[in-house]
Amino acid sequence: MLSVLLLLGGLAPALPAGPHWTYEGPHGQQHWHEGHPECGGRAQSPIDIATARAQPDPSLPPLQPEGYERPESPRLTLANNGHTAVLALPPSLRLRGLPHTFAAVQLHFHWGRPGHAAGAEHLLDGHRAPAEMHVVHFDAERFADASAAQQHPGGLAVLGVLLEVGDDPHPAYDNILRHLGSIRHTGQTVAIPSFSIRDLLPTHLDRYYRYNGSLTTPPCFQSVLWSLFPQPVRISRAQELNQRLVLSSFPREPEGYSTGEVIAIIFGAVAGCIGLFLAVHFGAKRMRARRAQAQDVVFKASSRHSPMDAGPSR
Repeated sequence: MLSVLLLLGGLAPALPAGPHWTYEGPHGQQHWHEGHPECGGRAQSPIDIATARAQPDPSLPPLQPEGYERPESPRLTLANNGHTAVLALPPSLRLRGLPHTFAAVQLHFHWGRPGHAAGAEHLLDGHRAPAEMHVVHFDAERFADASAAQQHPGGLAVLGVLLEVGDDPHPAYDNILRHLGSIRHTGQTVAIPSFSIRDLLPTHLDRYYRYNGSLTTPPCFQSVLWSLFPQPVRISRAQELNQRLVLSSFPREPEGYSTGEVIAIIFGAVAGCIGLFLAVHFGAKRMRARRAQAQDVVFKASSRHSPMDAGPSR
């Protein structure tokens, strides 16, 4: 189901991936290097960026997307490829501000896995955002397509956008999220109305972290020029849940303590009362025993020193 597949997004789905791979099990991430040697490389992504250690480079220019506001295609294709939902982008979308001009290929999301609160791939100072979007491009000056570009250093450029949860839904992301129900199963596609891809990106495209890395899934080619924006885009909780309404079989808890907390408090109070009762009971019992023992000692002592025993022997 897509609700699970979206949670397992990877960078490479729109590109040839070679041998079968999964995130868990016998073909899981710990085994990727067996079928995809570069997954064991030393320049792998994602990474945890220590912001205080990032070296400022004034020569890095602002990123300049061209054609993102009005893609030439009237409709865009959203597909479920078995690992994630991928929105194909027309190559007329170009990205400048890099060593060469790069053409767009696709974008996809990383929403995290069931039971995990956060699903972004990159971390900033150890913090993992609830989700992350990747916009994939290839070097259009050196290569004919992304498949060729991904096998060469700097052949791909990916924009990493961190998604945080805010109060209001983000209208640009609704252009994608409201169509997810149409691609619940592997291989399904749906044509969606074109919209401004620029609206999916942060406001400030001149502030980003840059490093050389890799595809985050097999074949893990170390060919990606990463640009990760520190400014997050905020979507609503409903959007972060992929439009899935969370229901409960019981009424909302009133303000204050939850049912679980109330039960814990009651249980603790009862246990405390029982413990206090037992302590008092056994304490009183012990005191009575000591008192009885003391009286017995006094009685025996007084018996040994009675007047009859103290009189002269006959």
